[in-house]
Amino acid sequence: MDKAVILPEKKQYQEIGEDLRAQIIQGHYPVGSRLPPERNIAETYGVSRTIVREALLMLELQGTVDIRQGSGVYVMRIPEEHEDEEERFLNSDVGPFEILQARQLLESNIAAFAAKMATRADIDNLRRIIEQEQRAIAADDNSQDNNKMFHLVLAGATQNQMLLATVESIWHHMDSSPLWQQFNVHIASRAYRLKWLGDRQTILAALRRRDVMGAWQAMFQHLENVKKSLLELSDEDAPDFDGYLFESVPIFQGKLV
Repeated sequence: MDKAVILPEKKQYQEIGEDLRAQIIQGHYPVGSRLPPERNIAETYGVSRTIVREALLMLELQGTVDIRQGSGVYVMRIPEEHEDEEERFLNSDVGPFEILQARQLLESNIAAFAAKMATRADIDNLRRIIEQEQRAIAADDNSQDNNKMFHLVLAGATQNQMLLATVESIWHHMDSSPLWQQFNVHIASRAYRLKWLGDRQTILAALRRRDVMGAWQAMFQHLENVKKSLLELSDEDAPDFDGYLFESVPIFQGKLV
């Protein structure tokens, strides 16, 4: 007898997103109404606000809600009970916090290793990317993804092709992830680009000094800043960062703490 196929369980954010979607379909939240604050939803389901945030991003991607910074989350339409494309998406995508956790663990160590291995040419290439982004911000030009280029060149500065290929794979996943792309919609403003530019300048300064721990900390903090920005986008008050599912994993002197 063939063994039964065990399907992967849905992630918590998918389950919560589906439940909120069902409540909207059932009329609990009519078009134009505002959903409860993220903190209240998190308390209702007994989960962290990162999970709630991913569930809301999922609903926004479907066109069901609109996340308005400083205002709340509003119902835009009543979805059909059976929307095949949305069901496919619900069970396939990886949430942005999960991606950020993986990047934080991997890319912080890559930055530290690059501080030892980077050549003068690598440093010059990273500097040129930063200068290119400075010009692009000034011209309000979004035609080049200097953020992605910086991270790939930094991975290449380790002189380890396997590490570069791993980072390329993560970015390929982000480029094809509907949830990540929806997240990017919210952080494409000039203010955020300037913030990430400052982070990259700090990373490059650590590489120039051959400062291994400084490079690790600079990359870790950059990705922490990205995560904080995602959390703050629709919150009515500042997040307190308690109870993360995909929490930051700090390392001190090479040891997990």
